Amino acid sequence: MRIHLATSVALTFLLLVVGCAFIPFSGGKLDGTVTPIPDTWANIAAVDIIQIETSPSEPYSVKLWVTIMDNVPYIHAGDNLATWVEHLQVNPELLLENDGALYELKAERVTSSDEFKRLGVIYNTKYGNYPRNPNIDEAYLFRLLPR
Repeated sequence: MRIHLATSVALTFLLLVVGCAFIPFSGGKLDGTVTPIPDTWANIAAVDIIQIETSPSEPYSVKLWVTIMDNVPYIHAGDNLATWVEHLQVNPELLLENDGALYELKAERVTSSDEFKRLGVIYNTKYGNYPRNPNIDEAYLFRLLPR
């Protein structure tokens, strides 16, 4: 009985991990081809999840939601001082990966509450909810710009 339960739990976990496009686990160096910055981010706007790589000396990658506003990609960690946020505070350079294309960008923290509110509307339209913490002073929101 115990073996069947353990096997069932293990198989369920495996199916969830394999079948889930958004696995919030971190990884290392991203694979892909460095690609020129596009004129429009429509290809990125059309996807829910991208990957970023921070910390070039010790590559760290993570999957994130991405929102496009005024043809600029934004990533958001809420009020969670995640590892990737800590990395960007030290070195703002990152790679954004989508469909094998790697874009060399730099992150700039958003400090304008008006910009955050405008982005919140787009975020809600795309993901069905507003960012959890509406206080820009406590949130980690970044616009991604060409290096």
